[in-house]
Amino acid sequence: MPVPSKVALLPEALRVELEQWIAAHGFAGYEAATAWLAERGRAAGLDGGTLPKRSALQDYGSKLKRKMEAIADATRASRLIAKFAPDDEGSMNEVMIRLVQEKLFSILMELHIDPKLIDISSLARSVADLTRASVTQKKWRQSVRQKAEAAAAQVEKVAKKGGLTKGAVDTIRREILGIAA
Repeated sequence: MPVPSKVALLPEALRVELEQWIAAHGFAGYEAATAWLAERGRAAGLDGGTLPKRSALQDYGSKLKRKMEAIADATRASRLIAKFAPDDEGSMNEVMIRLVQEKLFSILMELHIDPKLIDISSLARSVADLTRASVTQKKWRQSVRQKAEAAAAQVEKVAKKGGLTKGAVDTIRREILGIAA
């Protein structure tokens, strides 16, 4: 198991402040970041030997920048998808839920580490959240389907009274139910 970086070993509040500092300074100026961190570390009661050096901060900053860029790219892509390929049926949510479920399952199957190191409650909560989301998705789809069928039945009655042919009524019904397919 790799040794955690000195940045990862910082107290969470200080690490979050460091991440904000790095991002606010454009992922540059790591000499200044080292000085800033030394000052903040002393204030937090840390000694200089436990604080990361400039190169460790630069490595961490590079990884942080890549993560932030990946999130920004994913956000832009999801906005484009939502704009140009709306998903009224919720198919994309269902696919994402299944992908995450599969990934969690494969991670569980491949884990070869001490079970004491796994946060089972957090993992179980994730699985429960995914299951709840999947059930909610299915209930929503069923509700939409029922509403479309009720609307199709109503339109069918009105169309028959209005004198439309059976073929025209069937076409209208198929179009309405196609929405909920």
